Amino acid sequence: MPPETVEVRRSTRRRRTVSAYRDGDKTIVLLPAGLSLTDEEQWVRRMLDRLAAKEQRRKPSDDDLLDRATDLATRYLDGKAFPTSVRWVENQRHRWGSCTPDHGTIRLSTRLRGMPAWVVDYVIMHELVHLLVPSHGPRFWELVERYPRAERARGFLEGFSMGVNGSVEEC
Repeated sequence: MPPETVEVRRSTRRRRTVSAYRDGDKTIVLLPAGLSLTDEEQWVRRMLDRLAAKEQRRKPSDDDLLDRATDLATRYLDGKAFPTSVRWVENQRHRWGSCTPDHGTIRLSTRLRGMPAWVVDYVIMHELVHLLVPSHGPRFWELVERYPRAERARGFLEGFSMGVNGSVEEC
């Protein structure tokens, strides 16, 4: 992988704050004009680390997903639904997630990557509950609703689906 391209922009109007953002394959770091070169190097390193950590939180690995699922099962399902794997998949175009209860596997659409963590956690929770209850009956929804942001996450996904596809997708 080629080294990261960093563009430093100094501003006389900027007095104390430092910020950074990605612009395509380039990172822009905004600094006060009076900052020393030593301080600039430290701030650029710090801001690159912060952006990388933020991106990791927004695009978790399969191992991270399994850890999150285990945590959600412990907190909201009394430790009764532990998957054997949770992974991203590219081939889900019409649903956010799916599971195979017989194998304990959960798959999440890569379209969820970059969405807020609480939305991804809702989809994981939905699929965890399917490990216990296969249908979408009252018991299923009772367990899903243990996740505090369930209704909000459903609304987020419905709004996203309507905006992109003109229709609501399922988990």
